[in-house]
Amino acid sequence: MSSPIKDKDFDMVSTLYHASQGAHLCSQYSRDAESNSDQDAKAFFDRVASQYSDIAQEAKRLLRDKL
Repeated sequence: MSSPIKDKDFDMVSTLYHASQGAHLCSQYSRDAESNSDQDAKAFFDRVASQYSDIAQEAKRLLRDKL
């Protein structure tokens, strides 16, 4: 799927936004899993949240260096 705006900076900002949103949501899902005593699901959501956070941090670094 292509971006509605053909601009690498917009694409990077969009990736940063979506990765940050994913990290936030997965943290919420992790809390939900923990409240339901599902440690496997909690561990999964924690790993995914960490990966999203890493992606968001990299996008921020790249944007800071390029803008």
